[in-house]
Amino acid sequence: MNSFYERPILNSPYRAPDLHHPLDKNGQPLEGEPRRGRRPSRFIVPVPAVRKRASAAQSSLDLEAYTEHALVNEIRTHVEHWRNLRNPADWGVTAVSQRLLEHWRRPDGWNAQQPFFCQVEAVETIIWLTEVAPRRGATRGLLERIAKANDEANPGLFRLAMKMATGSGKTTVMAMLIAWQAVNAARKPTKDFSRAFLIVAPGITIKDRLQVLLPNHPDNYYETREIVPPEMLPDIRRAEIVITNYHTFQHQQTLVLSKVARAFLQGNDPKPLKTTETDTEMLKRACEDLLKFDRVNVINDEAHHCYRHKADGDAEGTLTGDDRREAAENAEAARLWISGIEALDRVLAKGVRAVYDLSATPFFLRGSGYQEGTLFPWVVSDFSLMDAIESGIVKLPRVPVSDNLVQTGSVVYRDLWKHIGKEMPKSASGAGRLSPFDLPNMLTTALNALYSHYEGEHERWRQAGIGVPPVFIVVCQNTAISRLVFEWIAGFERGDAAEGERATFHAGHLPLFRNYDDHGGRLARPRTLLIDSRQIEDADTLDKSFREAAAPEIEQFKREFATRAGAGGAALGEVSESALLREVMNTVGRPGRLGEQIRCVVSVSMLTEGWDTNTVTHILGVRAFGTQLLCEQVVGRALRRRSYDINPATGHFDVEYADIMGIPFDFAASPQVATPTKPRPVTRVHSIRERSAQEIVFPRVSGYRRELPSEKLDAVFTEDSRLVITPLDIGPTSVVMEGIVGAGVTITPEVLDRLRPSEIRFNLAKHLLYSNFRDEDGAPKQHLFPQIQRLARRWIDEGYLVPQGVPIGAILYKDQLARAAEKIDIACSRASDGRTLAVLDPYNPKGSTRHVNFITSKPCWATGARPPKCQISHVVLDSSWEEQLALTLENHPRVLAYAKNQALGFEIPYLDGGIRRRYLPDFLARLDDGHDDPLNLVIEVKGIRDETDKAKAETTRDLWVPGINALGGFGRWAFAEFRDWTVMDEDFAKLVDTLLKRVPA
Repeated sequence: MNSFYERPILNSPYRAPDLHHPLDKNGQPLEGEPRRGRRPSRFIVPVPAVRKRASAAQSSLDLEAYTEHALVNEIRTHVEHWRNLRNPADWGVTAVSQRLLEHWRRPDGWNAQQPFFCQVEAVETIIWLTEVAPRRGATRGLLERIAKANDEANPGLFRLAMKMATGSGKTTVMAMLIAWQAVNAARKPTKDFSRAFLIVAPGITIKDRLQVLLPNHPDNYYETREIVPPEMLPDIRRAEIVITNYHTFQHQQTLVLSKVARAFLQGNDPKPLKTTETDTEMLKRACEDLLKFDRVNVINDEAHHCYRHKADGDAEGTLTGDDRREAAENAEAARLWISGIEALDRVLAKGVRAVYDLSATPFFLRGSGYQEGTLFPWVVSDFSLMDAIESGIVKLPRVPVSDNLVQTGSVVYRDLWKHIGKEMPKSASGAGRLSPFDLPNMLTTALNALYSHYEGEHERWRQAGIGVPPVFIVVCQNTAISRLVFEWIAGFERGDAAEGERATFHAGHLPLFRNYDDHGGRLARPRTLLIDSRQIEDADTLDKSFREAAAPEIEQFKREFATRAGAGGAALGEVSESALLREVMNTVGRPGRLGEQIRCVVSVSMLTEGWDTNTVTHILGVRAFGTQLLCEQVVGRALRRRSYDINPATGHFDVEYADIMGIPFDFAASPQVATPTKPRPVTRVHSIRERSAQEIVFPRVSGYRRELPSEKLDAVFTEDSRLVITPLDIGPTSVVMEGIVGAGVTITPEVLDRLRPSEIRFNLAKHLLYSNFRDEDGAPKQHLFPQIQRLARRWIDEGYLVPQGVPIGAILYKDQLARAAEKIDIACSRASDGRTLAVLDPYNPKGSTRHVNFITSKPCWATGARPPKCQISHVVLDSSWEEQLALTLENHPRVLAYAKNQALGFEIPYLDGGIRRRYLPDFLARLDDGHDDPLNLVIEVKGIRDETDKAKAETTRDLWVPGINALGGFGRWAFAEFRDWTVMDEDFAKLVDTLLKRVPA
């Protein structure tokens, strides 16, 4: 093991990094000891490479480009040289700036937390570019390059961006910038300084959190964080600071008119009637007293949301679906944000002095006209996630690097959405047809696995006496998914007893996150929170569907809020639902506040980007991630450290970890070019009229009906009664989590191991009763339960349940219970004296080979035996196995007719994991087996069989065949499987010989 994994933290957070881990060109760790010096500014989020080798059928994925940034590195070199000047008189800055720099750089004497080096460096860079670089010929060219980049992207504005990893303290940097500008302006006003500030945030939550930048706030940073020396506090209080969210730049209606009223007032005036605010009116509302200043500083928090769309830019090409909607939303938000700043620049006498951008990810978003992920060209300083990790400023993200699902060449939980996305609802209407029990197995296994690791962390926090719990986040694609996941985790109830409805209750699958007790009562303090980040940020009114989904928890929080506020019922009317949820979200993990005991947050969007909760330890992504930018934004929600105590033995912070699943860091970032290919020739496959004697008529079955002659149950189990459950069925159950450095951990769903055998047998029998043994009115036959329980016990005890690499409790997954019930039910049919009847499609009860007529580009083999044996002109070759079987059927003397089941419409209904599906066998054949009438044979060619294949075969052999034979009217039918193409001729000949021997003498 190299130093990369042995020494997670190399540097003090309070000094410039002097060691760094060597990385290759893709940002992956190299062997060897840490290297001396600081890593150059490069743009990539380095994470451990996947250890699993990709299968031959898969192409490997490349990491994003790992590119040095020349401008940042050049500025960094100058600032470092300037910082190391020992004599402050040589710094070339004002007396105020000199005093502040000395104050921030002092190594001791801090009562509050000392500013991190990365915070000081960001402000140093801005001070140097403002006060030093313009006065030196050798460095003036840097400003010209920055100005040119701004002229191209932000005409009329001068923007400087500071790239700082999430959790590295951007709010402190804002306070330092305000102090530098405000005190200088108060003491000696010049064009370089202003004491007026407009701080723009992307939402209400961040706006609220930034109130600590107001000098009159009781917790303001200038005092509590000692941002300025005491003597400068009076100067700070002269600053004029307005904090807003960019939504306030929207021009509001000054006069709301109906269409008729508008037409009346318009009259014959050719000028359009103005009923919206002018720029000045909007700015008076949004910026308050700032308009009395001739120049204003603008500070953008999460500045990657603010940009001007590139003129004639279309780097992303045509977007569709969710991508197009996301791009449109991004573009509209960015246009509104930048337009507000541009309006302020036009209205002020001397314009906007400068725009200071802060972001962990200052890249253009989708919909900008630039290639998504393009770095803002006005970025002047960079403290990357890797730098923050090596300085211990943030938690160490651990991601899956291997699992026990050997059938895939990738790590499933690295990009969970790729494996489950198609099964997830796209809208609320789609979710309305689902229950929380319908979540994909891989998702529920991922939840169980990450939760099991959370249990251990929760217990460690409890034993350590930490008064608040660790926090588990699930980030979802949309509100439809978030509701299902929330209810699966935290529990739910259905029905209204007052209205006479039968209530349904489920306590939730993850005990520490349940919002209910075991008896269906709501907990006084909900443990799991459902949040739609975009809704609570953009407006004060929640969407109806989201409000309904979160209604019970909102009511509980309202009652708790009223109790804590001591206002009784009056408090309920004083806080909106969205404001209440913001309060809960903003106080997660804070003792004595409303969100103190929140353990799990299920979120749509990504929570608030400035969310400063530091108790997050686990994140599961249940959404699509298109870019590295999005991945880092979501992971950033878990990166804030809980403890900032230096270990006296090392002089560094101790390592803290965040475990991340479902967020892909390794994907192809470069565009893929499609090479034109020559079109394949097409073949018309059709029935041949002259071969009508080879027509095969088959039944179209819609279901099965069983007639049991008695109430005594028995079962005959066969090899197909065996249920093998592997990680392929439920998702990986052993996941190795590792960070870029530091110790790894293996996560498993231990909660499934703790299930008792009696509990498993009881739940299996209960599912079997309710799904397969109901009377004509639909009521379960309760009197059969003892017999059903006996059969369930037999099935398990006789070894027909085979968990491989998964806990035995995996049988209680909904679809695995259904599969087990189907196998036991078919075994009961096999043992009974009753009849199974097929139920025909009432609209189209039979099909025929004479209706085949289609065109295909697949390889085809022309039928042509003499005499003919196939009414259809060709056999479409989906595999070499099918070609071998076609040759066997064509040449065997006992075969009267056959057909490949391609576009025939021949399907066999079956159940797989409780889901109704349709099975298309490979071939149909009519065979002379020595009886007076020929035998119709359903043939399947199959190599390796999984549980779905077993369900198909069992249903065909034990339900479909006896059901059709008992129904009559379609002749005699049988089913055969062939497993080895190399001996297909011999196996088919053996089958025919066996059938001939059964002919009565």
